[in-house]
Amino acid sequence: MRKPASFYFFKRKPTVQKDRYECWRGVADLLGFTTQERLRVEWMVFYYTVGEENATLTAQHFAISRKTFHKWLKRFNDSKYNVKSLADQSKAPRHKRNWEVTLIQEERIRRLRNRYPYYGKKKLKALYEKEYSEEISTWKVERVIRRHKLYPDKRKAEKTARKRARALQKPKKRITQVVKEGSPCFLFQLDTIALYWNELYLTSSGEASKILLVWEVSGRNLSSLSCYQR
Repeated sequence: MRKPASFYFFKRKPTVQKDRYECWRGVADLLGFTTQERLRVEWMVFYYTVGEENATLTAQHFAISRKTFHKWLKRFNDSKYNVKSLADQSKAPRHKRNWEVTLIQEERIRRLRNRYPYYGKKKLKALYEKEYSEEISTWKVERVIRRHKLYPDKRKAEKTARKRARALQKPKKRITQVVKEGSPCFLFQLDTIALYWNELYLTSSGEASKILLVWEVSGRNLSSLSCYQR
């Protein structure tokens, strides 16, 4: 007896249709969303499921402002539930500032800078307006100097530029940002009392301690050290 053709093939498993919320999460996985972007997807899932389309409840649950949630909800709805709309968008300005210096102005500034290499942008601005009877901003003068590297000492200028770039990446910690501790001598103050040209007193006191130290200096030698309790 000949068997049916379906006998020689595996039976197809029934397809389980995912709900749209699981599809949103799957699309976020495929797009490689960051943690913050995935969280926005969860906002929408909560809003349409547990939140019952209540924006106030959703904002309270995720500890965000209603304004922030409404902004992303509007963007999500306007895109017809496109998960890609919940991704971070570029924050670059749409209209960037263009080069506003004309070729004639650029050449004139270069000539003045080559003639007076140690003059600053304010002096060059005054010389430009006096010589060519045309107003110009110090910003334009500075941009031309930077563009063509019209510095008297180029090595020093490059070194200064590198130091400024490093300072922006790793800013120094100011004394106002230091967290004060209660331990003695963690932070102390110094003061000087000059009696004569070769004699002076140095006083030191800590923020947390009640001890005052006084050094008596004569010339280059330390003549005495006294300790007082405040």
